[in-house]
Amino acid sequence: MTIEANASDNRIDALFAARDGGDPELVCFLTAGDPGLESTVPAMHALVRGGASMLELGMPFSDPMADGPVIQAASERALARGADMSYVLRCVEEFRSGDQRTPVVLMGYLNPIERFGFERFCEDASKAGVDALLIVDLPPEECCCVTDHSAPLGMKQIFLVAPTTSAARLGAIAEAAGGFIYYVSLKGITGAANLDTSDVARRVASIRERSDLPVAVGFGVKTRADVSALAGVADAVVVGSALVQSMHDAGTDAANAVAENFARELTGQTDSQAPQAPVSDAVRGAAEGAPS
Repeated sequence: MTIEANASDNRIDALFAARDGGDPELVCFLTAGDPGLESTVPAMHALVRGGASMLELGMPFSDPMADGPVIQAASERALARGADMSYVLRCVEEFRSGDQRTPVVLMGYLNPIERFGFERFCEDASKAGVDALLIVDLPPEECCCVTDHSAPLGMKQIFLVAPTTSAARLGAIAEAAGGFIYYVSLKGITGAANLDTSDVARRVASIRERSDLPVAVGFGVKTRADVSALAGVADAVVVGSALVQSMHDAGTDAANAVAENFARELTGQTDSQAPQAPVSDAVRGAAEGAPS
């Protein structure tokens, strides 16, 4: 989607304000530093060329409790290469030198941010061009340690809603959230199983009763069919494990082409100029459940 956003505006708000229905916006997750330290920024640009509307950049962490084996392994590889918090922020800053439009969300866990320093992290993230933070193990009741620093800088705080989230807790999340609400479509870890779209539709409807924010659906979204099935249900879909696995399988030399072709497949593009990288088999393998 083409959006007209002033660089001083939050890019997430601009993206959803310009949305006019149709397929959900495609949010692509990749782990910073995997499959190589030099491949992250080129892969971010490649995903945008392929049709990604927003990027989630994973901050590598040694104990990613919500992530399945694919993203856990990606984090371990990235950490072994030295992909620390400073590296993650440099990736965003470098990406912004060529893209002032595409929203970037940093996704990860609280411990590395606490070690970096909450205030310093938020200031550096804002300067780099980050639009929002998704901190998996930060509950809304305790989020002020981050939001006291991030909100004045215009960064949104994204929260997860699970199938087991109670109505009372959903209310608390809706009150604290900004940008969009991320609905975890499965009970379990990332990449765990296939979607039950009718159940997702019921859950998303219940979220919309309590919040006017856009709703993104992730965990279990892997194929073009998944994206199409969520048209009219979700404002955005988040794809992670299948993409991360495909890029790892391709290796650093082919990762960018694979990433671009991956996004093209999920957005249904038929551009004859699309690169002919071997993403289809990798994506299908992940979609069949091993591993994703």
